[in-house]
Amino acid sequence: MADARVGVIGATGAVGEVTRRLLRERGYENVRLFASARSAGRRLDGVVVEEATPEALAAGDLDLALFSVGTSASRELVPHAVRGGASVVDKSSAYRLEPGIPLVVPEVNGARALENDGIVANPNCCTIPLTCVLKPLHDAAGLASVRVSTYQSVSGAGAQRMEQLRAEAVDDHDLRMDWTWDGDETDEESKIRAEARKILELPELAISATTVRVPVLIGHAESVWVELEEPLTPEQADAILRDAPSVQVVEVPTPGDAAKTQDVLVGRIRADRASSNGLVLFLACDNLVKGAALNAIQIAELLLAAVATK
Repeated sequence: MADARVGVIGATGAVGEVTRRLLRERGYENVRLFASARSAGRRLDGVVVEEATPEALAAGDLDLALFSVGTSASRELVPHAVRGGASVVDKSSAYRLEPGIPLVVPEVNGARALENDGIVANPNCCTIPLTCVLKPLHDAAGLASVRVSTYQSVSGAGAQRMEQLRAEAVDDHDLRMDWTWDGDETDEESKIRAEARKILELPELAISATTVRVPVLIGHAESVWVELEEPLTPEQADAILRDAPSVQVVEVPTPGDAAKTQDVLVGRIRADRASSNGLVLFLACDNLVKGAALNAIQIAELLLAAVATK
C-alpha cells in the first residue's frame, strides 16, 4: 500500500499538515501535494506544492486523492480527480449526506467504504469520535436518544483562526457559536445529527446537539447524554468501551491529553440522574488527527487493501 500514488489536496492547511505527517509516519513515499494558486511553488517536506487544477487532478496519475479543502472547492475539483481514476476521500461537507456516497468511520461502518463510485466522505470532526463511542453502546443496549454538547477548538475553523487565538489577549477569550445558523440551530448541530444517523444506520435516532467554540488550540470535547433501550450500568459501559477500537477509557478526558494520542478518550461514565435508563459520559479527541486526517487515511487504506486482494 505504501507505494500508492497519493495526492493531498489542501496540503498547506491545518488538516493537510497533519495528513502529510501521518502519511510519512505510515511509510507512504509517493505523495504529491496540491493547494491553491497562491501556495503553489512552495516546498513542503521536500516536495514542491502544485496548484490544484481540474487538469492536474484529472491527469490519471493518482491512485488516491485526500481532499481537505472547503466545500465549494471540493464540489468543483473532486469530480475531476474521480474522472482521472483516483479514489477520493473528501473531508468537506460537500458529499457527506449525498445518497449513494458512503460516509465512513472505519471502526463503525468500514465495510461501507467499499460501496463507492469513486468518492467516500469523511465525517464531521465531532461526529467521528461520537459515533466511535455510540456504536458499541448501541450494539450492547440499543440507542433510544442522544443529547450532546460540544466544546470545539479553534483549529476546527482552520489555521488562520489558530493564529488569531495565539495573538489574542487572554482577557479577550470567550465562548462562541460561530457557525452558520439554520433556523434555531447551527449548521454544525444539524450536521452532527444527520451524519450520526447515516453512519450508525439509525435514520430515526432522536439526537440533539449544541455546539460551542472554545479558546483551545487543538482538541474537541463533548458531553454526551445517552438514553438506552435496555439497562446498562456504568460499569458495563466502561467495560464495553475499553474493548472498543480506537477508544481509550480514562478518568477525565481533556483536549490537551487527546492531542497526544490517535484515540478517542472517554471517561466520567456515570448514570444519568435525570433518566431512568440513561448514561452520561465525556469524550475528547484530536480533531485534526482522528477527527479528520487519520480517519481519512484509514478509509483510504481500506480502499487500498480491497484493491490489493482483487
